[in-house]
Amino acid sequence: MRKLLIYMGGVVLLHFGCAKKDYFQTSALVRPEALKPNAKWDSATVVAGAHYRKNFLHTVFWGKHYRQVWAQPVKLPVLDVSKMHGGLTPEKMGGGFQTTSLTLQNEDGRQYSLRSVDKDPQEILPKGLRKTFLSNLLRDQTSAAHPYGATVVSHLAGGARIPHSHPRYVYVPKNETGLGKNSVEFRDKVFMLEEKYEGKEAITSYLGKAKNLVDTEDFLEKRFSEHSHLPDQLSFAKARLFDVLIGDWDRHEGQWQWAVYDTSQVTTYTPVPKDRDQAFFKFDDGVIPWLFSRSWAPLKKMKTFKHKITSPEGYLQNAQFIDERCLNEVTLEQWQQLALQLQNQLTDSVLTSAVASLPTAVYNLTGQEILEKLKSRRAQLPQVATQLYRHLAKHELVAGTDQKEKFIVQRLPNGDTRVMVSQMAGKDKESNLLVYDRVFRKKDTKSISLYGLAEEDNFILLGEGKKGIMVNIYGGMGEDEVKDNSLVSGWAKKTRVYDTRQGIEVEKGKETKVKKSRDVKVHAFDREGL
Repeated sequence: MRKLLIYMGGVVLLHFGCAKKDYFQTSALVRPEALKPNAKWDSATVVAGAHYRKNFLHTVFWGKHYRQVWAQPVKLPVLDVSKMHGGLTPEKMGGGFQTTSLTLQNEDGRQYSLRSVDKDPQEILPKGLRKTFLSNLLRDQTSAAHPYGATVVSHLAGGARIPHSHPRYVYVPKNETGLGKNSVEFRDKVFMLEEKYEGKEAITSYLGKAKNLVDTEDFLEKRFSEHSHLPDQLSFAKARLFDVLIGDWDRHEGQWQWAVYDTSQVTTYTPVPKDRDQAFFKFDDGVIPWLFSRSWAPLKKMKTFKHKITSPEGYLQNAQFIDERCLNEVTLEQWQQLALQLQNQLTDSVLTSAVASLPTAVYNLTGQEILEKLKSRRAQLPQVATQLYRHLAKHELVAGTDQKEKFIVQRLPNGDTRVMVSQMAGKDKESNLLVYDRVFRKKDTKSISLYGLAEEDNFILLGEGKKGIMVNIYGGMGEDEVKDNSLVSGWAKKTRVYDTRQGIEVEKGKETKVKKSRDVKVHAFDREGL
């Protein structure tokens, strides 16, 4: 194995060398020389990334991926900002480390995003490595993503009744000037144009009676600072199952917007997925990517879209932060119901029409393969739902807000544990609102961590059970009270209280173990980490 790795490393160094300044194709046009400099046309034959086409030896080591699709000529409409969506004007540049994007706005105030299909991940490397072969390596692996997959996802999401954008692929011509001072960065390339679901201006009848659209940071700030702001957990669980179906492994908290709805007692946040760059990802079809994507390897989160869904919990890795906070009330039965719902909604005709939205030449290369994989993965959704539930249920996190809550933990005779959380808006019982109620199964859950956050919270533990679940209590920044009258058979104490030396009052029971210190973790949410 060591000799093999050394040999492969030598191949890498010889093949890549220093970072190439001219790595990307100079023009997306198939025959740029045949066009007049100032000509205007409605469509053009283009390729998304001819530079990803490599020789046989390269593909053996680094994978075939979707190289043929990137280099496949397709006919796309030419961007004309004066006509599309009623006329568009440039607003501001955006994008992350890899993507070039521009926000455009029409006369009605609706915003659209023009995002590059090709990526340049060089910026994620430390500055000292950006001129090395590692830049070429990262750029090359962009070919593992399907350049036209977003349009398929849009149709599938529509069939599954999951909020989604409506992307359109366009070619930005060489003489484009309507994008303002940044026009030069967009010319002669393939882009994706789609509506942005951000702010009140983006709300249409498609989102029903939503009053606003916010990003994850704003949603979580409301959720954990004030009463009555809660996620639609079932909608989020359904969207996460859909992520696994299409093989989208990169669903961290920045990949979501939230539609805000007011009900009689609470404000509900329904997820709106965005940025479907990793759907249908094909990564482990080369020697080196295969090695680096094993279960013990550093890139194990990069899940390849196959007929069989293996280790579905791997799709939770990048989304752990948001999953822990927005899926903690979904039961196994609900996961199963959502899986069956998706199976019934994503019929053969829905899958077929969705894949048929690919450009014809691209469909001929990958359409049937993607369709067959979707059908196979659809059949596995109930099993996948069970595996996702079991992974999430092992260690659960239940939090209050920066206002006052009451946590009631009831030990049940069979070893299960019921947790209820009420938001205490006033002194009378009528003003209190039960916002959380779930029974955790002993066979599925090892620990439950309760976080009071700020204000004066009450934790009440009662009931008797057999070999119950460990309950960890983190009082938070207020003067909290814990009363533990529960009893669990077995030698180990099943209630542990963590707080500062002067931050909590504990009425201990036989199950209670108190750990106080100056630096104990009393807050579960690092908002700066979003």
